[in-house]
This record gives sequence, structure tokens and C-alpha cells, in this order.
Amino acid sequence: MTCGTLYLIPVPLGAVSPEMSSPASALARVRPLTHFVVENAKSARAFLKAVGTDAPLQALQLEELNEHTRTEALDRLLAPLRAGHDVGLLSEAGCPAVADPGADLVALAQRENIRVVPLIGPSSILLALMASGLNGQRFAFQGYLPAKEAERAKMLRDLESESRKRRQTQIFIETPYRNRQLLVGILQTCQPATRLTVATDLSLPGESVLTRTIQQWKKQTPPDIERRPTVFLMLA
Repeated sequence: MTCGTLYLIPVPLGAVSPEMSSPASALARVRPLTHFVVENAKSARAFLKAVGTDAPLQALQLEELNEHTRTEALDRLLAPLRAGHDVGLLSEAGCPAVADPGADLVALAQRENIRVVPLIGPSSILLALMASGLNGQRFAFQGYLPAKEAERAKMLRDLESESRKRRQTQIFIETPYRNRQLLVGILQTCQPATRLTVATDLSLPGESVLTRTIQQWKKQTPPDIERRPTVFLMLA
């Protein structure tokens, strides 16, 4: 039997209509699906209800894949694909498999030669880079920085040095409730001339993308980013 296709489905970055952030062609691929692997079942059902699925919502098969999923459970999640069913992979928000545990399932699918199709939709990383005015030709996404202050400061110095050497934009994120601590750490650690972009609530009504030098950031009231999804970009 021919294997199904694994569709990577971007999810809006906040409480907005899927039609506002996903093209009709992508949503048309989602609606016929009956099998999904999702980071969070509750939010996934809300997204699928908003999209409008061909099958009743209660008939859909949803399996969770998140930071608590054991490695040995991944093989079971591929079972519908091996049986010939198409499967949709949904992150909690944004693009699946990018700073997301879904990457492990995609890797396994690739090893088994299962077709993987990424659908068009919101990516906070690229949206932030587009609006930053920093180097869009050479950039690196670093994911989450260390939570401990000393380790985070060392990482920031290393990233700043790498950015200066390669003229490379460094992109990173933080758990929203630690955004303020990260911003303070950046301003305390990085050089005055380094440019820093703070991109918050991308694609949402309260969206803000501001690029300033470290010196300029220190002279102004910090933006309200507490508990709001934020992407940080740095270019030394």
C-alpha cells in the first residue's frame, strides 16, 4: 500500500481567523484530512473548527506530540501514514517543525521516504526578519537562549561576536513570561552600536516591530512585551 502524505500546517500566531494568515490553497488541503498530529489537542480543535473540516470535528483522529512525548512513541504516530492516510501536523502556533517538537516526526517520515509537504502560512521568524531592516541575506535562528543569567550572558556575547564576524543576523526567542528578563540581559551585555529588533505579536492587532541600537534602547522606555509572543533579532 502507498503511504499517505504528511502535511505541515502553519497555525495563526494568536486568536485570529485562519483565513487572515493562511491562503485558500493551504486551507483547501487541510479540510479533507481526518488524521492529525498536534502539539496541543484543545487549541488544534479550535483551529480546525475555525477552518471548517469536511468530516465532523468529533470524527477526526488527533494524536499529541509535544515536549512530553517519549521518543519511542514517535513510531506509532506514523501508523496512519503507513496505512495510506494523509496526516496533518500542527504546531501550537506558527510553522510546525520549526522550534517545535514536530521536527522529530518529520525526520522519521523522511527516513521512511514518506512524502512531506509544507503548506504556506505564518512564520514569526521570517516575519520578524522581513520587518527588522537587518541582514536578510545571512541569518541564523538560535531558538531559546539559556534561562540562567550567566549562561545567557555568555551566549549573547558569543552570538554578538559571531554576528560581527559574519555580518549575520542572529534570531532567538524566549518563553513569553521571561521576555522582560531577556531584554534586560541583552541591554546589559551587548555593545552600544549593536542593532536589536524586538518583534512582538506578529500578525496580531497589537503587532510591533522596533529596531534600535543598544544605546538607543537604553534611552527609551522598554516596550511592553511581558507575556506576549516576541522574536529578538541582533546584528552587530
